[in-house]
Amino acid sequence: MVEAVFGIWDYTIMAATMVASVLIGLYFRFSGGKQKTNEEYLLADRNMSILPVAVSLMASFMSAITLLGVSAENYYYGMIFIVTNLGYGVGTPIASSLYLPVFFGLQKTSTYEYLELRFGPRIRMLASLTYTLQMVLYNGIVLYAPAIVLESVTGLDRLVSILVVGLACTLYSTFGGMKAVLFTDLLQSLLMFGAVFSIVVFCSVQLGGFDQIFKIAHEGGRLDFNKFSLDPTERHTWWSLMLGGIITFLSLYGVNHTQVQRLLTVSTLQRSRLCLWWSWPVLMVLSTFTCISGLGIYAVYRDCDPLTDQKITAIDQLMPYYVVDAMRSVPGLAGLFVAGIFSASLSTISAACNALAAVTLTDYVSRWCTIRESFIPWLTKLAACGYGLVFLALAFLAEHLGGVLQGALTIFGAVGGPLLGVFTLGMFTTYANERGASIGLLSGLALTFWISFGSPRPVPTKLPLSVEGCGHNITVPTSPVTNPSDYLYPYRISYMLTSPIGFAWVMLVGSLLSVLWKQKQPWEKVGSKHPDPALFTPPLARILRKRQEKEKAAAQSERMKLTEFQEK
Repeated sequence: MVEAVFGIWDYTIMAATMVASVLIGLYFRFSGGKQKTNEEYLLADRNMSILPVAVSLMASFMSAITLLGVSAENYYYGMIFIVTNLGYGVGTPIASSLYLPVFFGLQKTSTYEYLELRFGPRIRMLASLTYTLQMVLYNGIVLYAPAIVLESVTGLDRLVSILVVGLACTLYSTFGGMKAVLFTDLLQSLLMFGAVFSIVVFCSVQLGGFDQIFKIAHEGGRLDFNKFSLDPTERHTWWSLMLGGIITFLSLYGVNHTQVQRLLTVSTLQRSRLCLWWSWPVLMVLSTFTCISGLGIYAVYRDCDPLTDQKITAIDQLMPYYVVDAMRSVPGLAGLFVAGIFSASLSTISAACNALAAVTLTDYVSRWCTIRESFIPWLTKLAACGYGLVFLALAFLAEHLGGVLQGALTIFGAVGGPLLGVFTLGMFTTYANERGASIGLLSGLALTFWISFGSPRPVPTKLPLSVEGCGHNITVPTSPVTNPSDYLYPYRISYMLTSPIGFAWVMLVGSLLSVLWKQKQPWEKVGSKHPDPALFTPPLARILRKRQEKEKAAAQSERMKLTEFQEK
């Protein structure tokens, strides 16, 4: 790649971002309740306003990997990926009306406490450990990926970048707790928008108008939305993107502890629903402009692809390359871009530190040890700090792990569907038991990991690229012609369908085993015939309450008849 272009203004913007984030953490450490209770530290005393929570829901989902990857996706494969946002839109009312009321009604610190109440302790521990391992691995890569990609932009050694970002994030999330995380997410989201908007604006100026981005993208085949095939092996179709988008959204915003914990930081269910509803348009705007930024970069490099020209070595380096190559003339723009990309990492990592601290204290430490109430807030902060340092260690190790970036992203997707299936079994059925749910989850994870990591698998075909304008002779590598039947069918299935497959598998296997292999439910173990309606999705809860009211009324009527008979 070309030489680094960071100047004094760029370093100033980058440093100001880090300092502001740490100062926000220190402010909340020494103001208000000073984070002395777990209620304030982990759930912000459940009195947050809607805006910071809505924006934080978006920020903890959009990592630096997402920003860099989505722009490259649109450059090399076209804009049809934007259809996933419609899936998120469909998922929003489902999550807010069917899943959120259960968690909000229970008011538990850890999402996985629900599974113990509904099924038993084993499934709670299994799901909690799965989530912890998933988040630890993913966030180590979230911290490492932008450092290696942006090394060429800042001129800083990648290890220095990892230390600066990792320590800043660990400090403010440890000191300030959930309030600091939510308000720094607000600041960092503005920088993320600024980074993406600056690229779209700069591309528009270079090309002579915003409309030129779409005109050139259309000529290059990047705006082909006519993909309605029902073939599951086609990489992107309307059906796979919509279905995959809905299940991905529900696995993140419906049952993922990181997001549910944020939704519990407001005072009422109605406000929590509004947070979820407002986060979708914020997410959609950022995702849409990230897609457009990829098209804009394509329009600029339509005659000389940087990857083919060996100016970059991976498609995720495309956006940083454009910043270095085209935006160097404006002081501070490179700094704004880097601040935005690192802010995306900060928001994701700080969310994970806080969420994992809650899970660790609630699901592990408090179950196995008796702790003095006054020690719990300190242990929680220690856990948050510990996870931040673990992410740092993993980021340093990631340099030696080869293709772990794609692996971490695949794990994140593969785990989401099966976990969603377990929570759905619990909330939408009364017959599912711990045995069926546990086997369904384990077998579902095995299936999605096999589909995701099995090999050999076909390489996705990029849209046409050109090097005619590079000014020197370059041979565009041709993709080898392969017969699809040369690969095992599951390895050819679109990656967007992995989560839906895992979800459907857990629902099917968990249901069948629960029906065929009976086991006492938690409410039966304590001598009750009736499940607690609070453990079920609102439509089913209403049915259960009506049924119990009818049985209660019938029993009362029988008692009255018996009393009258005895009196006679």
